[in-house]
Order: sequence, then structure tokens, then C-alpha cells
Amino acid sequence: MARVLVTRPLTQGGTDPLLEAGHEIVERGDGAPLSPDELTALAAECDGIVCHLTDRMDAAVLEVGRAGRLRVVANAAVGYDNIDVVTAHSLGITVCNTPGVLDDTTADLAFLLILTATRLASDAERDLREGRWRGWGFGTHLARDVHGSVLGLVGFGRIARAVAQRASGFDMDVIHTARHDTGLRGFVPTLEEVLTRSDIVSLHVPLTESTRHLIGAAELALMKPTAVLINTARGPVVDENALVDALESGTIFAAGLDVFDGEPSVNPRLLSAPRTTLLPHIGSATIATRTRMARLACQGVCDVLAGLTPPNVVPAAQQPT
Repeated sequence: MARVLVTRPLTQGGTDPLLEAGHEIVERGDGAPLSPDELTALAAECDGIVCHLTDRMDAAVLEVGRAGRLRVVANAAVGYDNIDVVTAHSLGITVCNTPGVLDDTTADLAFLLILTATRLASDAERDLREGRWRGWGFGTHLARDVHGSVLGLVGFGRIARAVAQRASGFDMDVIHTARHDTGLRGFVPTLEEVLTRSDIVSLHVPLTESTRHLIGAAELALMKPTAVLINTARGPVVDENALVDALESGTIFAAGLDVFDGEPSVNPRLLSAPRTTLLPHIGSATIATRTRMARLACQGVCDVLAGLTPPNVVPAAQQPT
């Protein structure tokens, strides 16, 4: 039996692999997030950790953990920018994530943002709820069409491809760019071409030093004044102040965001920006999907502790598409 820290509560049934393997689960009773000091202290006392994307598994935590008994860290998320993967591997700590199980759910959410932002549905609902709607009018709440438009995908991993599948039902012309030529229909070699050609741009890249503020003032200026920007990747991929400037000046038409730089804090300028749909990072937030994520992360820990190599190991040099 090993001791496994679960940093925050998981959905019902999510920890079943740990329980079935007979491991002791270490949890904070009140469900509150662990402070950095608490996380570091517990890391030294546990063989494995199942963490969330809000837990900073930095070198300090990992080094203290490895000096104790820590062997594996499993992130209950696809992205792992919260984990110092290079340091973990140098210490002999295996890192796991949860690829594959949330693709369709997150793609659904991305398409929800595409529809809502492009049709300005949030603005229309706000007018109704706040008593500003005075009845049907020929020129009221005019927005843009989704069907028949050009959808540009920045990054073409599993989630982006699932979004492309959904776009086919709306007769959209889908183009995409990625770090390497995908050899697939719709590939364009540069971000600039995607930005200039697309009516809707949807971001699907991991957060790395090369993608931080990938979309800034210069990139927004390349987009059509009728274009919509969607971000379900990571908040820092977009320069939020530049985005607000672009929305306020009419450089682009609208935006839909599920992720933010500095979560859970949200840039106050975004909260008052025109033509925006904002959601609180709910891309994978369905009961079934979050449970599959939790079980996959926990199973990864069980496999490593049993001397096996799980299929969801993150290689030290991996960079998702």
C-alpha cells in the first residue's frame, strides 16, 4: 500500500482505481486548495500525487518530494504547464496527464463559444434579463453568420480536430496551422495566413514560452474587423489588454473566452469589454468527462507504483501539437 495525495476533491468514483489498488488517499478535509508550503510538506510524505492544473508542481515541490518517497505526479488535465516536467524527469519522477478523454467535451464547449460569440448571444440575453429588450426589431441584435464562414484553427491536436468535425455540420471552410505540416486538407503554413483568412479563429495550443501572448496587438491587427477570436486553450496565450483594445476599437468583432491569464482572477477590462462571452474555464466540465479524467490520472499513479508504464506518461521533451 502506498500513500497518494489527492490535492483537491475529484468527482464521485474518480479515485476508484486508487481504492481498488488498496492505496491510502491523503486529502485535505475541507476541500480547500493547498498552499505551496502545505503541498511541499505533503509531497515528501507521499508516493504519488494526483493534482489539478491550479497546483504549481515546481522544482521546489518536486525536489522535496523526491528526497522523500515521491515517484509519480498525475495531472487531472491534458495541459501540464503547471508541472516542471523537465525537473520531474531529471529526478526520476513520472508525470502523467489525461489525454483523449476530454476531447469531445472540450470541442463542444469551443463550438458553444463560436456560436455564442459570433451571434452575440450573451449581449442579447443580457439585454433581455436586464429589461432593455423592447420587442422584435428588424435591426436589433444583428450579428454574424457561423454557417459558411471560414474557421481557422491554431494548433491541430485532438481537440482542434474534434472542433473541425463539428464545423463540417455548419458547412464551414476549415483551415489550420500547426508547428509541423499535418499533410491534411486545410493546412496553411503560417499563423498570419490563418488570421487574415479566417472569420473565426479558435486557439488550441499548449502554453509554452513560444505561445505565451501568441495573440497580441500585431496579430489582432491582421484579423478581419468582422472576425471572432475563441480561446479554450490557456489564458496567457492571448494578450488580454491587447484583445480589449481590439474589441473597443472595432479591430475585431467579438471574442469568446473560457480561460484567462491569472485565473481565477479575471482582467477587469475583459469584464466590461464589448461583444465578449466569458466562461469560467468549464471546457471539460461534465460529470462523465471529469470522472474519466480523474480515473485516468489515478490509474496512471497506480500503474507507476505497480512498476508499470501507463499509456498517459508525459515525455520530458513532449510538446503537444
